[in-house]
Amino acid sequence: MNKITSFIIIIACSLLNIASAEDIGSFIDEQEYPQAQNVLPKTDFVIQGGIEKNIDMTLERCLELALGNNPQINAAFQDILASDVRVKQVWSSYFPRVGWQTGYTKIRQLQLSDALGRNLTFNYWLLGQVSLQQMLYDFGVTQNKATIKKLDYEAYKTTLAAVINDVIFQTKDAYYNLLYAFEQRKVAHDTVDKFEVFYNQAKAFYEIGMNPKVDVTIAEVNLSNAKLQLIQADNAVNLAEAKLNNIMGVPFIDKYNVKERLNYSPLSMNFNNAVDIARKSRPELKSAEIKVENARQTLQLVKKSYFPTLSVEGQLQYGGNTPTSNHGYNYGAYLNFPTVNGMLIRNEIKEARYLYDKELANAKITQNSIYLEIQNAYLNLEEKKNQLPVAILGVKKAKENYELSYGRYRVGEASPTELKDAQINYQQAQLNYYSALYQYNSCRAQLEKAIGRNIAEHGEIIDLEN
Repeated sequence: MNKITSFIIIIACSLLNIASAEDIGSFIDEQEYPQAQNVLPKTDFVIQGGIEKNIDMTLERCLELALGNNPQINAAFQDILASDVRVKQVWSSYFPRVGWQTGYTKIRQLQLSDALGRNLTFNYWLLGQVSLQQMLYDFGVTQNKATIKKLDYEAYKTTLAAVINDVIFQTKDAYYNLLYAFEQRKVAHDTVDKFEVFYNQAKAFYEIGMNPKVDVTIAEVNLSNAKLQLIQADNAVNLAEAKLNNIMGVPFIDKYNVKERLNYSPLSMNFNNAVDIARKSRPELKSAEIKVENARQTLQLVKKSYFPTLSVEGQLQYGGNTPTSNHGYNYGAYLNFPTVNGMLIRNEIKEARYLYDKELANAKITQNSIYLEIQNAYLNLEEKKNQLPVAILGVKKAKENYELSYGRYRVGEASPTELKDAQINYQQAQLNYYSALYQYNSCRAQLEKAIGRNIAEHGEIIDLEN
């Protein structure tokens, strides 16, 4: 009976992939607890038949691509070209107008036919009528219209400058976000490596009987969570690249390598200097001034609604009962007065004056908004700059704590939970630092957008490994 029982136990153990009854509790199931290198995510793969092209990418290169390919810039530039043509359209009023007319008319005069008691039908041929009209003077109306169109042209130019300023900011922010995603992925890789070591260490302790099986389970859970974060970090890099490519206007660009890293560039600019630069460089301020002048010119134009137009005109005609039976001509100078509605013109002038006052108020609103934008960008930049030393110190202390905890764990004095907490704190400290560094660079780009100028200063890369 004992032999049969032993035989059944041996068969059951073999079915459970256990070598013998004596190994229960100490045998490592490779399917349940595989080697760490066998469960790492597969990041290197090759598509057969494809050739991957890699180019080096820098912030300067990204800005060049964005300025040359972003469709918003192209659309704003086309507005400038169209506005330039509108100015010429207004000046065309001083060019002569030439017209040509030809036709045939058959007329039956009702009253004349009734009076004479018979139907009278007339044929009238117009072989050709050439007319020439030239406007000589309109008392400044065309001049006002041309000035308004020129102001529109200048406004579109400032709009282009504002679009370029915004695209540069978006490109910089997206580029810094991509660098931040790279740092997140690097931290995720480092976390996977550390938890892999932790997993192998726990499994080794379990095999020699120093630690219980639960330590291996904890280590496996930690490693699985780290791999999940690595997958998410890889996807964050892909999303950041897609966003940057879209802003640059080249969504289907070949694969590229980013050689730069997030860096700290100290800023030697005070708030008053930033405001002074913005007064000269910010496109929206100039655009507000143009809108005020445009409203003033519109007011002057409305006041000229009752002004006449001086012009000369001549006509030459061929036709009559037959296409070539006769000819005639006429010419003369004309002073044409428009139909005047005093009440309408009076209220149009009031409307134009109110709109002028409105643009003055809007210009003040724009000035205040830009001042507030500079304040926010400058204060946020100062905040992020002050956060960086604290974040660096947090990384150093968290790294030191992790190394101490890992050393204690290797000699059996620390628990897996303590080591896990130390590693998580170290990982979070690194992410906090890179987040603060990204936000600092983003706020710097925001300040550059707010003042309308690029701040070119040397950047300092801080290596957290040292």
